[in-house]
Amino acid sequence: MSSTSALEVHDFLHEPSGNIPRETPAERVLTTHNASDRFRINEKSYQQQFSDMYFLRLMTLRPVVEAIAQEAWEDFEVSGEKAHKVDRALDVLPGDLCWITGTIYMDMPLKPNILADITKDQFIIPPPPREKYVDMGLDQTMLEDESGRIRLTGTALQQHELVTGIVVSVLGSETRNGEFNVVDLRIADLPAQKPIPKIKLADGRKRKVALASGLGIGASQHEGLETHLLAEYLLGEAGGMGDHEEAATISRLVLCGNSLAEAHALIDDIEDSEAQKPKSKKYGYDAATYDRAPTKALDSILSSLLPSISVTLMPGEDDPANVSVPQQPLHAALFPTAKLWDGSTFERVTNPWVGEIDGVSFLATSGQNLDDMYKYVEGNDRLAMSERLLRWRNIAPTAPDTLWSYPFQEGDPFVLDEDMCPHVFVIGNQPKFETTVIEGNDGQKVRVILVPRFDATGEIVVLDLDTLEPERMCFKVEQ
Repeated sequence: MSSTSALEVHDFLHEPSGNIPRETPAERVLTTHNASDRFRINEKSYQQQFSDMYFLRLMTLRPVVEAIAQEAWEDFEVSGEKAHKVDRALDVLPGDLCWITGTIYMDMPLKPNILADITKDQFIIPPPPREKYVDMGLDQTMLEDESGRIRLTGTALQQHELVTGIVVSVLGSETRNGEFNVVDLRIADLPAQKPIPKIKLADGRKRKVALASGLGIGASQHEGLETHLLAEYLLGEAGGMGDHEEAATISRLVLCGNSLAEAHALIDDIEDSEAQKPKSKKYGYDAATYDRAPTKALDSILSSLLPSISVTLMPGEDDPANVSVPQQPLHAALFPTAKLWDGSTFERVTNPWVGEIDGVSFLATSGQNLDDMYKYVEGNDRLAMSERLLRWRNIAPTAPDTLWSYPFQEGDPFVLDEDMCPHVFVIGNQPKFETTVIEGNDGQKVRVILVPRFDATGEIVVLDLDTLEPERMCFKVEQ
């Protein structure tokens, strides 16, 4: 090694001279946070019927929908005959111009039924799953209330994407064959919305929240580079000074489900493994069928984040939580280290989740509600479907018909109350990032955000609490 190169190495290993500017660590922005227990279930019982949910849903939304219908149709008339309200579906008379209120039921022959489970039990190869169960030639639209059910027809229905479980008012008349010909339809629309408090930081910095879903930490990729890049960015350890200052404006990370990958048995061929299967253990777990590496990796990542940034963790379809919605918080035993921050910066919440961050109200789901609805309507516009969920005032209308749900008896928590219009509606684990702002008749504005799966896209969404403008950030590493 020459003397010049030795001098360079000698200088490199020493502390820089004083004329080199040093970076001052950025202080993270702090925000206030309030969480709701709306979707928590303290005592579970499955002895009651699921049909009570439809009755509770109808009783809650009927006054709202009827008031909107009354205002819209009070002066409606055809050939001198004025429309009037009929209280029960079975009280409609043929040829009588009237309007009725009830719950939609879609009779769809292609919809999955109990026969699919029977074929599995009988070891018959089931048909491949369908992406959509819609067949315009076979599907029938019904309206039902506590008195009975009537079939709806008419070209007006083609203007509305209807699914089972929503409450509507329909205007029309009964035909000779007993069907109700619909000429107009009304829904509940957006509920009232609380104003956003005006908060400005003294130093003029922004207040932001990071939204992510589908980390998909699994046995084969629990050391994924993209996940570590995300953690390093949020901790201010990646990029330059501008990146560190930007990361410091993010006060909270909301993980919208599927933080763990879908579970698979380590022993694929059960028949071949029966002879080699170890004897069952009385204590502990069987390492041959259980791999704790994914949960250990997630706990490690959360533990590195929690001293610096608050984390809200929602369960998802692939996570070790109850299958039926609302999913209850992931158990603290899964996070032996991260749970030490319970009650401070670590928040294990339900799916769906309702909360406020600096007065901005959030309503978030892990995506099961939209994914299930997607199968029963035409088209691929998930953003428009998300808007309908809010305007119907029911974020899970297909529960409990095709989306597994707990059989509530006191009230349907999926129905939005009169003052429950969120400022931000987040749906996780979607194919791609999409966003829009929907407006109500009373000045309500809701920012709708579809958050893509991180394991597929490497993307998260950063939301500005001052403007409610989202920004997509990508951590994808090209192979």
